Amino acid sequence: MNDIVYSAEMGSGAFANGKQIRVSSNDKLGRSLLATGFAYNVKENPQNSFEKFTAVTKSARAVRRLGSAALDICHVAKGIYDGFWEINLRPWDVCAGMIISKEAGGTVTDFSGKEIDIYSKQILVTNGKVTERLLKLLSNN
Repeated sequence: MNDIVYSAEMGSGAFANGKQIRVSSNDKLGRSLLATGFAYNVKENPQNSFEKFTAVTKSARAVRRLGSAALDICHVAKGIYDGFWEINLRPWDVCAGMIISKEAGGTVTDFSGKEIDIYSKQILVTNGKVTERLLKLLSNN
């Protein structure tokens, strides 16, 4: 839609249309622009989705919901967002974004801070500087 192609190769950095990208340097959650999405069974409120959304929204500058986890993760890699979280995603939602964000200097964990794989049911992608505060909010709800 925006004529931007994100790419990365392990150990070679992350790129948007061939130009190297990096995560943001913001270290204040109160100044953070974040993104999230909701699982398709959101009415059942899996893993306290609404409570997590409320807790994070009250602590951040703003939270956006665009509807594309893959694009949200790339926006963290490019420094547009400072973080992204969601549950119950599929491998095709996170596979490319995980390597792109890591190569751009980001961190990718579950809500307890553990390393994840493409089949994990939780994902938190950040610039690495707001990770600990988001982990506290996401693990307590």
